[in-house]
Amino acid sequence: MGPGKLPIDPLPELRKRRSAKWRTFPDDVLPLPVAEMDVPLAAPVAEVLREAIDRSDTGYAAPTGDLADAVSGYALRTWDWKIDTDHVRTVADVGIGIVETLRRVVSPGDRVVISPPVYEPFSWWIREVGAHTVEVPLAEGPRGWRLDLDALERAFAADATAYLLCSPHNPVGLVHPREDLVALAELADKYGVYVLADEIHAPLVLPGAGFVPFLSVSDAARRWGFSFLSASKGWNLAGLKAATVVTADPAPRRYVDRLSPHSLYRTGHLGVLATIAAFNEGDQWLADVLDLLDHNRRLLDDLLVELLPAARYRQPQAGFLAWIDFGALGWGDDPAEHILNTARVALNSGHRYGGAGFARLNFGCSPETLTEAITRIAAAA
Repeated sequence: MGPGKLPIDPLPELRKRRSAKWRTFPDDVLPLPVAEMDVPLAAPVAEVLREAIDRSDTGYAAPTGDLADAVSGYALRTWDWKIDTDHVRTVADVGIGIVETLRRVVSPGDRVVISPPVYEPFSWWIREVGAHTVEVPLAEGPRGWRLDLDALERAFAADATAYLLCSPHNPVGLVHPREDLVALAELADKYGVYVLADEIHAPLVLPGAGFVPFLSVSDAARRWGFSFLSASKGWNLAGLKAATVVTADPAPRRYVDRLSPHSLYRTGHLGVLATIAAFNEGDQWLADVLDLLDHNRRLLDDLLVELLPAARYRQPQAGFLAWIDFGALGWGDDPAEHILNTARVALNSGHRYGGAGFARLNFGCSPETLTEAITRIAAAA
């Protein structure tokens, strides 16, 4: 069970699921890597999907404005961000949206900047379009992670074409402060660098932090920015395939207008229906999820202090992913491999994100599962 109003099925029931999280590892492994949560579907989402199945409504996504309206409505009431629905384009998922936009703003051999530790597929997407990856790591200080704006300026000045912004930042759970986003936009404007903002985790900002949409911060951000939004992380809908690309200025919009006219039909019809329901009717369910995640990020802190004090962990400001430094335990550059082999707990290998000695743990699970995972890891230490 989760805290509050959000019950989570016991492990035997969860293991009946057929998604990647539950089919990648043997049954003796606690799977805490893949970025999907163990929570039940939001009731409005489940209802719209059941109704679609009951009427055999599994065709192509329809060219209506319902999804744009839902995204716009959610952004306005949640972040006070007014989105022009004419600037919303439907795509299959955030990754496809970013890749297809990159194809239009960069040429083979161009330099695209990222800030590791960061979501591993960023570098895949850059290679997919034939560009070169330039790494400008996040800065870590006593108060947490931040964009290294001085280093970003040097990279932008060295003929960068685009920057992939992860906001909130996966895997460290950083919610970028407004002043950093304003400064980033100024750099983009100064050096002519497009900013592609992956904002997929934005609905999952936890108490104590406030999400700021990149396109909302300044005219410079709107001139050079693209936002990629989806309900797939917030409402656990990744397999249904629906996301949006949002612009706020004619200059970036002209690139989005060049996306294939078939991009809508590559989107999952059920994903569109579920996303509309999530953004329009899923606020209370999401609030219950945030209660669970807030509880679990603090529980994880307590468990590590008690059972694995040599591990270093900073509570994330958003999402359900924990970035844990196991370096002091002597488990090598890939502690996730050691943990899988000795504790039978599956985590993501941190070196793939740009953090040797780290691992990424998914705490979007029941407190009991999280407790068992850390207990197993500590017993194998």
